[in-house]
Amino acid sequence: MDSSSIAIQQSIPLAPYTTFRIGGPARYFAEITSEPALLEAIAFAREHNLPIFVLGGGSNLLVSDSGFDGLVLHVALQSPIAPSRSGSHINCTVAAGVEWNAFVLAICEQGISGIECLAGIPGSVGGTPVQNVGAYGQEVAETILSVRALDLTTNTFVDLPNAQCGFAYRLSIFNSSHRNRYIVTAVTFRFDAAAKPRLTYADLTRHFGNAQPTPIEVYHAVREIRHRKGMLLVEGESDCRGAGSFFKNPVVPQSTLTCIATTLNIAPEKIPHWPTSDGHIKLPAAWLLEHAGFPKGFTLGNAGISSRHTLALINRGNATAADIATLRDTIRTQVSQRFGITLEQEPVQVGQ
Repeated sequence: MDSSSIAIQQSIPLAPYTTFRIGGPARYFAEITSEPALLEAIAFAREHNLPIFVLGGGSNLLVSDSGFDGLVLHVALQSPIAPSRSGSHINCTVAAGVEWNAFVLAICEQGISGIECLAGIPGSVGGTPVQNVGAYGQEVAETILSVRALDLTTNTFVDLPNAQCGFAYRLSIFNSSHRNRYIVTAVTFRFDAAAKPRLTYADLTRHFGNAQPTPIEVYHAVREIRHRKGMLLVEGESDCRGAGSFFKNPVVPQSTLTCIATTLNIAPEKIPHWPTSDGHIKLPAAWLLEHAGFPKGFTLGNAGISSRHTLALINRGNATAADIATLRDTIRTQVSQRFGITLEQEPVQVGQ
């Protein structure tokens, strides 16, 4: 079936498009390789009164076993990675479909600092501002100058400056206040030409000691650390079928620390935590899982926890979305009962 020049396919399995390798079919599916194609696909969806779902690299998704009863837009827009100097800054506009790690590698190879700690994160460029992707002491919001997107309320393309994107921890207007309003087609990054890698994450400071590494050295170190922890998706490895960190690190009041310490009969200072700008604290979700009885390698049917990282729920081979959901709910219930904290799922849920 065709809608003008864009091919609209039917009953396309979504599992191969996700890093979980889980999910039923899309009723309709379109490969988006240009902005005009995106407009055509949106017109088709509106003409047939279809809900839409925007699919990028598929790395932060849990697609239901029944799939998606609408139109899935697979954003595959590509562009060269061509940084350009602008005064004391280096700018680079990248299409949404470009693989994120390929972009990080290209930037680091040119000696540019700003995203080297985000190496090895699966997915595409267009997904990074939506989640405000972050790792090892960096967030993508720190280097985003603007986001180009289709505004579905006006059917026009807009360029949103950083300040209008509402970036916070794992948060932006794209996944909160304006969810489903925008479809990202490109991101413009701005790097400080004089910047050097700032290592704040313990694993990295241990790795480099007092040395001042180059961006490409940090890139390789981050990938090595992620691999060791089972957070680097390597095809063929037993822990590779997942979506990275499944739960967000909860931000809670200071008083929660005392409650947890009392529950576990330990001193509050023994509990890892980080202060936040609003006077709260952030707790590592992995630590909560481990102390609620869910260690690395835990299994529940065909779903499980990675043997190398407590936060990564995995498809052990033949898991369904229902299997992952059962494990998720079991963990959330136990953590809530034990510590009074409700863990929030990080991967986007698609379908019922």
